[in-house]
Amino acid sequence: MGIAVEQSFLEKRVASIDALRGFDMFWITGGEVIIQALHQTHPGPATNLLSIEFEHVQWAGFHFYDLIFPLFLFVVGVVLPFSLTKRLEAGADRGQLYRHIVRRLVILFALGLVYNGLLNFDFHDLRIAGVLQRIALCYFFAALIVMNTKIRGQIAFFAGILITYWAVMMLIPVPGVGAGVLTPQGNLASFIDRHLLPHPYCCFVIGDNEGILSTLPAIATTLLGVLAGHWLRSKRPPNRKALGLALAGVASLLVGFIWSFNFPIIKNLWTSSFVLFAGGWSLLLLALFYWIIDVQGFRRWSFFFTVIGVNAITIYIVHQLFDFGTITNIFVHGFVNDLGPVKPLFMAVSVMITGWLFLYFLYRQKIFLKV
Repeated sequence: MGIAVEQSFLEKRVASIDALRGFDMFWITGGEVIIQALHQTHPGPATNLLSIEFEHVQWAGFHFYDLIFPLFLFVVGVVLPFSLTKRLEAGADRGQLYRHIVRRLVILFALGLVYNGLLNFDFHDLRIAGVLQRIALCYFFAALIVMNTKIRGQIAFFAGILITYWAVMMLIPVPGVGAGVLTPQGNLASFIDRHLLPHPYCCFVIGDNEGILSTLPAIATTLLGVLAGHWLRSKRPPNRKALGLALAGVASLLVGFIWSFNFPIIKNLWTSSFVLFAGGWSLLLLALFYWIIDVQGFRRWSFFFTVIGVNAITIYIVHQLFDFGTITNIFVHGFVNDLGPVKPLFMAVSVMITGWLFLYFLYRQKIFLKV
């Protein structure tokens, strides 16, 4: 990871990838708040349904908001063939690439600890697991697989991880509970977290949402992105690439849905059916963005998301450490209280714009925190 200031960083990337990453990050850095404020301002059946989709399912099931994290990991994987594979084909020094991979692992994991409150120096209440930590681990292991296998090997790893995780979760008994129990209290992943992972946990009391065992299928999510990236790098016609991604997305949704009758879709456990179901939507979104932006050439509309996408980790961390609402209030405090019931929506949009303008400043200065 590092700070890049050269224009070539943007020119070498498929435009739809950055736009899709920005679309994904938009929802957790202000978009979700806008939706909830819209429901608060204009309550009704439509906004209520929309509001529900922007809440995580408590356990089994799937809402749009459950797609945000797997979509990000998927995009992390999509980029790998454009970076590692391309460098390997060009004869890059493997030792240097390995050092690069390890450096990103360490920096991302450290940033995750900072995000969780490392600088509070309250180590007893410091959560070790987290979003950035899982991104670090998934990137690391997916990159090692890409470095040492061909596409067939990566497909084998992807399928093998999903089947192995299913077998482990369903066949290995939890002491005092038994095998195949997928309740918050009785599942194997939570049992392992309680015995090996220090407190505190997220996002259910007796296990961690980004726990130890469930990181394994999250690697598969990243590998699915790797396979999509290989498809995009191929010599096939652009329209065929978009169609192939869409068909793969439909197939992944179907297989994930069927598998869910035996191995339910549970984000907190990152079940194999969840990998395929979320992966199906990720493939469909990539197909849509790629077809509109890179095939049809309609790019102007995506600039808003691209500005977010090229500095996704930056806004994720800054959004946690700094309050854009305080900055926004400097400019709107004189009239915002006169807006009546639309104040929450106005403030949500204004704070989002403030954060975007911060990223636009970085974009104009060609400063990108690369992951």
